[in-house]
Amino acid sequence: MTAPLRVLVVDDQHLVREGIRSLLELSPDIEVVGDCSDGNEALQYMTAGKADVILLDLRMPGLDGIATLEAMRGRGLSIPVLVLTTFDDDDLVLSALEAGAKGYMLKDVTLGDLLTGIHAVAAGGTLLQPALTDRLLRAVARYPHEFAPAPQLENLTDREREVLRLAASGWSNRQIARGLFLAEGTVKNLMSSVLMKLDVTDRTRAVLRALELGILTPGSNQPIDGGDHHA
Repeated sequence: MTAPLRVLVVDDQHLVREGIRSLLELSPDIEVVGDCSDGNEALQYMTAGKADVILLDLRMPGLDGIATLEAMRGRGLSIPVLVLTTFDDDDLVLSALEAGAKGYMLKDVTLGDLLTGIHAVAAGGTLLQPALTDRLLRAVARYPHEFAPAPQLENLTDREREVLRLAASGWSNRQIARGLFLAEGTVKNLMSSVLMKLDVTDRTRAVLRALELGILTPGSNQPIDGGDHHA
């Protein structure tokens, strides 16, 4: 039997933390190991190795979400972070992704989608919720030099674009392989090619670069039918 994923909830609003905890505890494959009101408290849990995934609010007193991500990077903590945000956080979301967050979702997300997101980032995926893609595109447009195109950028193949689109939806290499009827090794090679062509080092930055270059467009990162998100 697979051990449940250990989740740490970080949000300055007590009712939000309690609500998220109560919902997540309905799932037998999730264990909420703690809930914290700011980044300083959360870092103590992370350093002790008590969490597999962090659900992180961005606007908090004390050490906020961005500062927490930067502190994690400074301490070499590589725990996947899924940001829970609201519609007016588009600039902060972009900063969070640049600081190392693996994805973001809205705070009014359904339990099913939240569980899917948690499992996706835990498996090494990236999750950009389609409902916020328009706002993220506008945010990226305001910072055109952050992800400038590489001078020798090659065009992505149709298959590489499809792999990138599904990666943006939070699919792991295993799930993409199943959805596209490919070997997992082939998907890994395709993703490596995407990273090289976009001149980035990880999936999150690949998605951001693709948004900036127009390779991904609003709504294009919807997953195809038939994927098993909990595989």
